[in-house]
Amino acid sequence: MEIALLGGTGDIGEGLALRWASDTDHEVIIGSRDAERAANKAEEYRTELDSRGVEADVSGYENSEAAARATVVVTAVPAYHLTDTIEAVADDLDEGDILVSPAVGMKRDEDGMHYNKPGAGSVTALAADAAPEGVPVVGAFHNLAADRLATPDADLDVDTLVVGDDDDAVETVSGLTDAIDGLRAVSAGGIANAAEVEGITPLVINIAMNNDDMHDVGVKFH
Repeated sequence: MEIALLGGTGDIGEGLALRWASDTDHEVIIGSRDAERAANKAEEYRTELDSRGVEADVSGYENSEAAARATVVVTAVPAYHLTDTIEAVADDLDEGDILVSPAVGMKRDEDGMHYNKPGAGSVTALAADAAPEGVPVVGAFHNLAADRLATPDADLDVDTLVVGDDDDAVETVSGLTDAIDGLRAVSAGGIANAAEVEGITPLVINIAMNNDDMHDVGVKFH
């Protein structure tokens, strides 16, 4: 399967790219608004994995071309760039492709991080509203520690909650999640539940900020 990571040069994009390239046989495509930056990052990821004895299929393109080449498109961009990013690649998505949003709206004050709920109800709902007809949206990977994710030797042993209204799309994304060693997908229902899922992220960040030994804290459900 071809997986595009729009914003694949950032922290969550880097972690998912390295993990999928290392743990699976899927083709990983790095997307960026700048094609040269995407190509350079793809080369950097290949070099990193090669140093670990992994021959990876990672390439880099401008976001539109990256989306056109993929079946699953992860919008690994901040919440305030999400709608613009989806609209910019809408014509490059085919019916049946899947959009995945890990974005969370947050704001910070002197007390810490807080969930910034958008008018649509959640950032995942914003993505669904912006997506072309026939392209289902799944929310996932919100609560992962980026540094830990981007260190292929680090054990994950964490869960990520998955929300979506299209059962087949949720199943596909859950399968891609479970294919990453140490990461487990846990269904949290439809997009109507996305706000509750996204709201976990600032909580996790606040725990990490206030406990020196929990910088890479994650969530595990039993």
